[in-house]
Amino acid sequence: MTKTNDDYDAPAVERRWQEFWEEIGLFEANEDSPKPKFYLLEMFPYPSGDLHVGHMKNYFIGDVLNRYKMMRGYEVLHPIGWDSFGLPAENAAIQRGVSPTAWTEENIATSRETLKRAGVGYDWRREIAACRPDYYIWTQWLFLKLYERGLAYRASGPANFCPSCNTVLANEQVVEGACYRCDTPVERRHLKQWYFKITAYADRLLDDLELIEKNWPRHVITLQRNWIGRSEGLTVRFPVVGGGDRHFDVFTTRGDTLYGVTFMALAPEHPAIAELTEGLPTKSDIETFCREAVKKKEVDRAAAATEKAGVFTGRYARNPLSGDEIPIWVADYVLISYGEGAVMGVPAHDQRDFLFARKYDIPVVPVIRAVDGELADEREMTEAFEDYGVMESSGPYSGLTSEEGNARLAEDGPKGGWGRPAVNYHLHDWLISRQRYWGAPIPIVHCAACGEIAVPYEELPVLLPPEDEVDFTPAERSPLASCREFIETTCPKCGGPAERDADTMDTYVDSSWYFLRYCDARNADAPWKPARVNFWMPVDQYVGGDEHAVSHLLYARFFQKFLADVGLVRDVEPFPLFFNQGMVKARVPKADGSSSMEVMSKSKGNTVAAGPFIAEHGADVARVYITFAGPPGKDMEWTEEGVGGTARWLGRVWRLVDGNIEGVRASVDAASLSAAERDLYVATHRTLKRVTDDLERLHFNTCVAFLMEFVNRLYAFENRKSPAFGYALHHLIKMLAPFAPHMAEELWRRAGHGDTVFREKWEEYDAEATAAALVTVVIQVNGKVRGRVDVAAGASEEEVFAAASADANVARHLEGKAVAKKILVPDKIFNIICR
Repeated sequence: MTKTNDDYDAPAVERRWQEFWEEIGLFEANEDSPKPKFYLLEMFPYPSGDLHVGHMKNYFIGDVLNRYKMMRGYEVLHPIGWDSFGLPAENAAIQRGVSPTAWTEENIATSRETLKRAGVGYDWRREIAACRPDYYIWTQWLFLKLYERGLAYRASGPANFCPSCNTVLANEQVVEGACYRCDTPVERRHLKQWYFKITAYADRLLDDLELIEKNWPRHVITLQRNWIGRSEGLTVRFPVVGGGDRHFDVFTTRGDTLYGVTFMALAPEHPAIAELTEGLPTKSDIETFCREAVKKKEVDRAAAATEKAGVFTGRYARNPLSGDEIPIWVADYVLISYGEGAVMGVPAHDQRDFLFARKYDIPVVPVIRAVDGELADEREMTEAFEDYGVMESSGPYSGLTSEEGNARLAEDGPKGGWGRPAVNYHLHDWLISRQRYWGAPIPIVHCAACGEIAVPYEELPVLLPPEDEVDFTPAERSPLASCREFIETTCPKCGGPAERDADTMDTYVDSSWYFLRYCDARNADAPWKPARVNFWMPVDQYVGGDEHAVSHLLYARFFQKFLADVGLVRDVEPFPLFFNQGMVKARVPKADGSSSMEVMSKSKGNTVAAGPFIAEHGADVARVYITFAGPPGKDMEWTEEGVGGTARWLGRVWRLVDGNIEGVRASVDAASLSAAERDLYVATHRTLKRVTDDLERLHFNTCVAFLMEFVNRLYAFENRKSPAFGYALHHLIKMLAPFAPHMAEELWRRAGHGDTVFREKWEEYDAEATAAALVTVVIQVNGKVRGRVDVAAGASEEEVFAAASADANVARHLEGKAVAKKILVPDKIFNIICR
């Protein structure tokens, strides 16, 4: 067991104060409080059992802010719950014969105990779990609200299917062509599934990014903007030659290239291929090609560097402008997820089309030239000309610029009946069906007489059947489908026999509204009271990972906008401030004796279990080390040396303060101080200002660094009986409190205080004293002024760089760049040279 000092027993001290905080209800949020509210939230955690220290970074970031905001006078709501539906529990049932409910509840209990032992302050009265009926009744209730407004619907269509998990995946859950959970290559299958019509909110999801982009990481905003992917262009109708009314509608952003279309390409999954090739001698070969093509990862199929493959269908379409007959091909680089799964091939002006045409000897017809150049000779072309330019060989549009031509074509398309202006999105409707047991049942019944009927609200929840009645063996349909006691029911409309829907909902549905339930977690009559939600919402600070940028973070925004539209909430954005925490890395040994630092993961065998670590070293060591080892938004490296150094520093703090505890005092007569005492007074307030400023910016690592520097200053101060020294110790305890709350609470009590330090007011720094000790340094990046920072007179290069990096504008200009050189003109200018 690591002890910071002989008389400091970390486990005993920490347990005592955790029990005290629970006894006094320190973290219980009250809607009737006169204080300003602050809603602080970390992302909905999955209860995987004993947490490792990599998980704890997220919670420690939240709790530092939690305790600081309490001391700043806020009524803080800091709740916790469990995103507890999902595949792992069901897999445990399959592999180990364990009940999903028992397995999940045991993991919840273990995770809860670890968080409590870590001293993370939550309002446990509001604890929720997505797998419990008192939660998923309201998930089903919200489904019905969406269903009533046509935003939840069932349709046949191509779906991503994981053959290992035996379930459907949303587009957002396919990573580089593989399942996001098990990394198995995903197959495309045509299935009847449930969807949420998130595309109805595509423009608002895109436009409202402007409301949050200043307070979200730029890369997350960019990921969402690109995922929604709004494109303006034309939908052009290509009739099938000899096909009667059969046609293909193709979306394009480059109407100016229409006269250069020399073929049409369909995605291998396109449902029209079977009908199109019926009766052709090549039908079998085409079907074989399609089966093989869809086995490839979509990211590989679409990559520019991948060799394209295709097969001619034997059928032709007609170019509506030139009148030419063009061959219809099936091509592996065309994705069903883009547009309608059909593209017009313009090899002269699209590189992928160019490579495909050259491979299969399809004509290349240039119709765009550079503004100051000539039309290319297709025989001499080695690559496509993809830029805008001037239209040529394009009938009445020849001589127009690409921009002018696109505008004219948008006007002429509707007149000629061959096209219309259109907006296309990369975003598709959210596929929520899952063929699993461990999820919220979809509250729909299917009646032969009445069709699709919603379960009445008063009959919710639709409960999962008892686990001993379910066969969890993976199959291509839901385990619920074989449970007749669950499936067989009566129609709510006609009273005749009916069947329940056998699918369950994607777990991302559960996490799309959980933050609202926390506001009124024990309400048995409604998901929440609007007054309570409107008191706490929006979330003032959200903390989590960017791996959910185009899944949870997007879905939650969609839910919030829908709920605002139907009057159930006030705010249109749930998370105005989002902080993306970095990961924790640890060493992974290699076979050759070397090692590398990689993100903590059970699969890599480099995790450090949080529970045993806290039992041995104490929670405060873990908290201070994780907050100090690097900026919270960046990855950090976990090392035994770092742990030991943190423990030694906390030992120094304990010996310094406890050894002089009788002299701790809250005030001092600044006018009566000697020169040395005045210097210490100024250092105290300078540290307080720096810690306060960086707590507000969530730059916790620099806060701890400032405290370390301050402790060194205190050790060097000779007169331990000085009022200025006791005054400095008083401030040290309070500044330490958010980071090492147990030690700070123990020292606070030993200093003679009766109540918790966290109900004390955060100290205000002496602006006059700090101003006299600070200078303004101009910050340049590659010679251009990007900001100004206030630092201590005579600050070192490292101190100025730390302050500069904390400036939002400077950080923006440093993002993604390597610092090659730093040049400091003391107290005046600091120039950062980047490559």
